[in-house]
Amino acid sequence: FALNPSSGMAPLPLVNVKGVPLIKYVGEMVESIQSFQAWPDDVLISNFPKSDNTWVTEIMEMIYQGGSLEKCHRAPIYEWVPILELKWPGLSTGIEILKDTPAPWLLRTHLQLTLLPQSFLDQKVKVIYVARNAKDVAVSYYNFYKMAKGHPEPGTWDNFLEKFMDGQVSFGSCRTHPVLYLFYEELKEDPKREIKKILEFLGRSLSEETVDHIVQHTSFKEMKKNPMANYTTIPTEMMDHSVSPFMRKGVCWPGWVSGEGRVEATARACPEPPGTTCVGGT
Repeated sequence: FALNPSSGMAPLPLVNVKGVPLIKYVGEMVESIQSFQAWPDDVLISNFPKSDNTWVTEIMEMIYQGGSLEKCHRAPIYEWVPILELKWPGLSTGIEILKDTPAPWLLRTHLQLTLLPQSFLDQKVKVIYVARNAKDVAVSYYNFYKMAKGHPEPGTWDNFLEKFMDGQVSFGSCRTHPVLYLFYEELKEDPKREIKKILEFLGRSLSEETVDHIVQHTSFKEMKKNPMANYTTIPTEMMDHSVSPFMRKGVCWPGWVSGEGRVEATARACPEPPGTTCVGGT
């Protein structure tokens, strides 16, 4: 299919769909995709716009095609890996493309979880979420607003940045999902850094002195001897601390598994959370 050159696209105001601002054409698609039937073998690539969904999609397509450039270049990326909520004048919608494509599907979306079809959850579809530094997203999105017709006029960079930070751009805020990922090992490595992450996430501020106090008081050494934190107030009929204290060492794996079996045992005993893989860890 091809875009109809005569179908001009003037800037349009955003529409509000369940509290999320969306460009008009996407907003019109949200209700119609709710009946979409996903399948267990589908893979959904998800992210906020301009966080490089396209980059990861190209990687995924090459994986699916065994690295064949010929197969990957047989049609535009938006045909072979459609954006579920896509609707532009003169283009087939993502749903229309999928009707002519055999399942399982490799799909894309910029929608928040609350706007996605229930079938993605019911079928436990694998999701690859691509995150990007919000400052870089803002710059890229501003330039995208200027070149992608149908968006409201972005105005000046300063005006756009204010709207971006307030979540008043298409697809809302890139920080809408109230989830902060913390890793035990990183808390051990630099607790002050991780505590500051928590403060930023909560929108709170504390003095350096108070943060240092929290670091000290919440150290494993201090908590191990604190009866209000170490569960020694629980009756021995329920927890026998003479067998093993609730707070034992804080580090245990190296002392329990050694030699050639460590790598294999790590993979088997410590898999990623079901259906989830964290790449990196920062």
